[in-house]
Amino acid sequence: MSYELQAVIAGDEVLQIASREVPGSQVVPLGQGLSLMPMTDEIFDAVTDGSDGGDLGFWRLPGGFDTLLAQWSAAGPIAYVEAEYFGGAGEQRAAVWADGSLALGPLDEPTKKRFSRAVSPIPQALLGARKSLGEDEFEAVGLDRHRTNEDWISSAC
Repeated sequence: MSYELQAVIAGDEVLQIASREVPGSQVVPLGQGLSLMPMTDEIFDAVTDGSDGGDLGFWRLPGGFDTLLAQWSAAGPIAYVEAEYFGGAGEQRAAVWADGSLALGPLDEPTKKRFSRAVSPIPQALLGARKSLGEDEFEAVGLDRHRTNEDWISSAC
């Protein structure tokens, strides 16, 4: 089974306001006051400035979108995340902008905190999400509810 995600995640209000600037965007509520805006071809085309977006190492970050994310982050922290898994193997990447600049990342490797298990990039970027015993922040906010951007968009309709 595969899992694929390319999305912007922020507080509900921050993302609702930011998404108004992006034609065709869909905002999907997660848990704990966060929402997700899946990256689609339409959004990619609307926000790219045509430059190479590869400076931060993401697979699908539109050129110049990091500047827009930084602008939006003046209203509250905002993350861009990507994940791709198949059969349990795969990768995650995440970055967080806050107060108008890149504040965390880009992260592409799990980090291990002293005397604890490794924490993957997306859970590190989930903006204060609280986890319960036996789950990580990824599960706590509901990112495991759908397996593709298309599924997230369908759930918003």
